[in-house]
Amino acid sequence: MSVAAESPSPSLSSLSEGDDFADILDAELELASSADPASRGEPPGSPSHDEAEEEEEDLAVELDAVGHGSHKRCRVEEQHQDQGTATRSGEDAIAGSVKDAQIKTCPPHTGFIGGLCFTCGKNQDEEDFTGVPFGYISEGLWLSTSERDRLCGSEVKNLLRERKLVLILDLDHTLINSTRLHDISAAEMDLGIQSAASKNDPNISLFTLQGMHMLTKLRPFVRKFLEEASNMFEMYIYTMGVKAYAIEIAKLLDPANVYFDSKVISNSDCTQQHQKGLDVVPGADSLAVVLDDTEYVWQKHKENLILMERYHYFAASCRRSGQSLSELMQDERESDGALATILDVLKRIHTIFFDLGVETALSSRDVRPVIKRVRQEVLQGCKLVFSRVFPSDCRPQHQIMWKMAEQLGAVCCSEVDPSVTHVVAVHAGTEKARWAVKHKKFLLHPRWIEACNYRWHRQPEEDFPVPGLKEGKGKEKVAENAHL
Repeated sequence: MSVAAESPSPSLSSLSEGDDFADILDAELELASSADPASRGEPPGSPSHDEAEEEEEDLAVELDAVGHGSHKRCRVEEQHQDQGTATRSGEDAIAGSVKDAQIKTCPPHTGFIGGLCFTCGKNQDEEDFTGVPFGYISEGLWLSTSERDRLCGSEVKNLLRERKLVLILDLDHTLINSTRLHDISAAEMDLGIQSAASKNDPNISLFTLQGMHMLTKLRPFVRKFLEEASNMFEMYIYTMGVKAYAIEIAKLLDPANVYFDSKVISNSDCTQQHQKGLDVVPGADSLAVVLDDTEYVWQKHKENLILMERYHYFAASCRRSGQSLSELMQDERESDGALATILDVLKRIHTIFFDLGVETALSSRDVRPVIKRVRQEVLQGCKLVFSRVFPSDCRPQHQIMWKMAEQLGAVCCSEVDPSVTHVVAVHAGTEKARWAVKHKKFLLHPRWIEACNYRWHRQPEEDFPVPGLKEGKGKEKVAENAHL
């Protein structure tokens, strides 16, 4: 950063609304490291020896804010009064001018970096300050709530202008699967999985994180997914893992650093323990779509969440669910795996938001009702009855499976009638299950609902038979209902 008399430096409020979030924050960080008397340990308003010698020149600071390849310049200029009409000495004029500028901006403090206010230089520990951390952008950076909201407002305008939404991406079991070297199973060792990973062959998407003694497998289709999603979304990584791990995985996913840059959020950036929040993500909640395999970490933002089917490649991550994909020498198909499926869902959400909501002003639109609408299309037209799926002492309406089916657009009821299309059971011997067989209704296992929920598409009923059902009985269905 250069310091020149002809290029002075600004207050945060003078920044253009057209500046994007990264540019604005870069500008603020440059301002924090500029020649500010308070940040150098000098008393506020007290000029240095060099400044005293140059009291006839303008007091100016130039900062070049560079974000995503763009160069922004913010300027503030304090001119000395003409000596013929000045009522104070040159030294007093400089001191008074700086002091007046500080009074205008602090308090309230717009933000802190490294424990010091980047406007006036006061210590954060000595101030009554409530803010939001943005440490993943620069260590020790905090913004006040009002400043965060103001800057995010500008970011929202930029996103909408570019026809983009915000996409929050979890790592483990969503985009990748990792395991510690000492957790590799005997079967995986026999298959030479560690040797294959050491080659770092991009064609198999299996890598060794040497410094962390881990193996990482990229989920099939992930590179194509990121490439296509980047055209519709501003993307962020958000993981409960530690920062060093998150950065290493980001390098594997984005080796050219074209998708994420500094937008890698880890557990140290969360504002609530064991919870992820959108408060640390620039932009409005109304524009954010979240992909994560864990629902409970998004308690405040469930309407933004698309729950991902967990990716279990290594044996250590699926000890309770049988053999792993690596042990079976199998993997998800790129053409119709989880990421390919969800990419289609994201495209539809993006299209509805920008192209089919013409009756609503763009700035007033909200992606959350769009997510809900697309989800409800999955089982639209289906009427379900559950048979001994839930504990007898619980209200079925409060059970996860019941709620999930309703979120997918199905109608759920407790008793059978001619309008029922599906009976969901865990055994074929129940009265309602026998009724389904007799009346040629779909009889299927609850896993069918879970599969529909992950795939955002109605799955073939015959793939989810109920135990105890004779071969072929569960596949019988009248042809006139086949279109449901």
